[in-house]
Amino acid sequence: MPSAGLSPQRLVQLTALLAMFAAFTAQLAGALFSLVPLFVIGATAGLALDLYLQLKQPGLLALLSKVRFDVTVRQLLRDMLIVAGLLRVEGIHPLAEHSPLTIGLLACYLVHFVCQAVAVVVRRSRTLPVLTRNIDASALRLSAAPPRLLARRPGHRLLTFSIPATAGLMGTLITRDALWGEIGIGIALLLGVGGVAHLARWLLPSRRPATEKQALAWLGAWLAEYQPTVGLYFSGGTTSAYQANMWLSTLPELEGKPLIVLRERFMVQKIEATDVPIVCIPKVAHLMHLEHSTLKMMLHPANSGKTSQVLRIPSIKHAFINHGESDKLSSCNPYAKAYDEVWVAGPAARERYQQADIGVEDKDVVEVGRPQLSPIRAYAGPPGPGSLTTVLYAPTWEGWTNDPGNTSVILAGENIVRELLADPGVRLLYKPHPMTGSVDPRAGQANERIKAMITEANIRRADQRPDPEAVAELQRRTASLERLTTTHFRASADENERMMLQGRPAGDRAAAVAAATADWERAYWASVPASWHQIITDSRPSIFSCFNQADLLISDVSSVVSDYLSSEKPYAVANTSGLSEDEFREDFPTVRAATILTPKASGVAALLESVRKPELDTLARARAELKLHLLGPSDPPSLVRFNEAVLALCERADQRNARMAERTGAKPAAPGRIVPEADPVPALEDTAAGEPVLDGVGAEEPATDDTATV
Repeated sequence: MPSAGLSPQRLVQLTALLAMFAAFTAQLAGALFSLVPLFVIGATAGLALDLYLQLKQPGLLALLSKVRFDVTVRQLLRDMLIVAGLLRVEGIHPLAEHSPLTIGLLACYLVHFVCQAVAVVVRRSRTLPVLTRNIDASALRLSAAPPRLLARRPGHRLLTFSIPATAGLMGTLITRDALWGEIGIGIALLLGVGGVAHLARWLLPSRRPATEKQALAWLGAWLAEYQPTVGLYFSGGTTSAYQANMWLSTLPELEGKPLIVLRERFMVQKIEATDVPIVCIPKVAHLMHLEHSTLKMMLHPANSGKTSQVLRIPSIKHAFINHGESDKLSSCNPYAKAYDEVWVAGPAARERYQQADIGVEDKDVVEVGRPQLSPIRAYAGPPGPGSLTTVLYAPTWEGWTNDPGNTSVILAGENIVRELLADPGVRLLYKPHPMTGSVDPRAGQANERIKAMITEANIRRADQRPDPEAVAELQRRTASLERLTTTHFRASADENERMMLQGRPAGDRAAAVAAATADWERAYWASVPASWHQIITDSRPSIFSCFNQADLLISDVSSVVSDYLSSEKPYAVANTSGLSEDEFREDFPTVRAATILTPKASGVAALLESVRKPELDTLARARAELKLHLLGPSDPPSLVRFNEAVLALCERADQRNARMAERTGAKPAAPGRIVPEADPVPALEDTAAGEPVLDGVGAEEPATDDTATV
């Protein structure tokens, strides 16, 4: 059993460290006391352990590197101990007549460092200043990447190429014949030199991609040809991509030509399936090229440190659209006044900004609704006789503050779930926020206990089994959806190769993905017995799909509540803020049509009864009124209002740019077009014409399970 307070991961790492220490100790003892079997076991075990850690414990290796005990130091120590061991072997003189053993070993390290230098040059040459998706970037001379063992895994390469040398030297120790060591070192040298030669092929003119200057010229030419009008600008961390993804369905429906602009290289693969062109421009100096494009406005679903950089471009108007609305203070960030306009769903958010008094003028607030809520179905009545009542418990995360009212998971989550599971007529869907536990460990611990409670409750409902045909159908739908939404990359694929594989999409892929997603969701819900509770932590099924399954939502003060209100179904909010119910309703308008639950979850039974018997539901009218207040009118539809806001802000951009052209005496711009100050960008010279795209590299390495959303 693991020690108290020591996680299984830490236990594995501690065991690996002890094993590494034992291997070096055995090697040293074997060298000092001429114990050849012990020496061979120590050297072999140490090399094998290091190879294992390269694949399975990169976190531990990172810690060792911080204390300057990286893979090169460890392998050098092993080889030094081998030389010391050879000095104790009668008839072997690695520093005299058998000096080729020592010289060859040093040559192996020299070749390793040369290979690493070539790898750095290759990686830099293949790192373009711009990354794209859904754009034909073949003019940048994209090609398949070199094997990652040579280009991106120096530690693994050193250990792998050292195997023959170590094996040969162990043979010399056992047989007392230097020939074995010379053969092993010779093979290691051949592998190293061959690796350098193979890697250097990517530095040939026919294989080198475009230079930075050429790539930026290509970007300008592509922008001039595509002529985008509205962009979605996004920058964030690895877990924040959902903030941009929720707007992907809206972009293609707008008048004009949309473009997604990203700042982090990893984010290119975090954006879900879309046909909208994606451009990632990491450096701010290169971002300024957008000033000479036809872009008129940018939509911003989130604030970030890099947002201020794009706001410097005066020719582009900027609208903050947020990634959800709630009564939290974060929904009224003072940063919002940096944008030309702030777009909100309905009157409630407009009032929220004015009450917050953060400098956002009312004239700059535009009500556009929430166009992505269209998949949410309207209330169709209570669950039928004999049907289970489906309850969706979707708490938010703890946030960056210590406010106990941010999430109900810590103080109320287990009580709420316990009360729901106690009712045999309830089917619970538990969908916590993906960042639950990322700030406060107590939230993560409570989340795990809730999952355990639900799992145990399902055991008691084990009389029902999944339908094998339904499960098989889900598997087919999953495979179909993955074929549409992911690209399978080789393990060695780099950004350059991914750009090549994720070029211009064929056909209306977005519509196909939407249809496949709907089919998948139907298959998913059919594959699970109707009585089983469910823990949903993956991105699929979506929160909107869960809304459509639910008869009742229990949540916290978050945008989930506002979105769910579009259905006008009953909902409840947990009050863990310490406020009285009246104060809670007063401070948080989104809960005014909700049933308020205490941390002890008192009132859950009465809440369920009101859902099953509509005559007991006293909040139906309040929900309809609050929906209008939060989300605005349903006529005209939200998408129409959103598109009108886009066109109006684009018109403001045109007017501003026309005024500037008059003041500076510049040549009048074409409608929606800013005249560039620079000369037209030159076309790239294709030095790789006629060369196969993969050039045999793909045949050398089998396909892996590495996938990415496209």
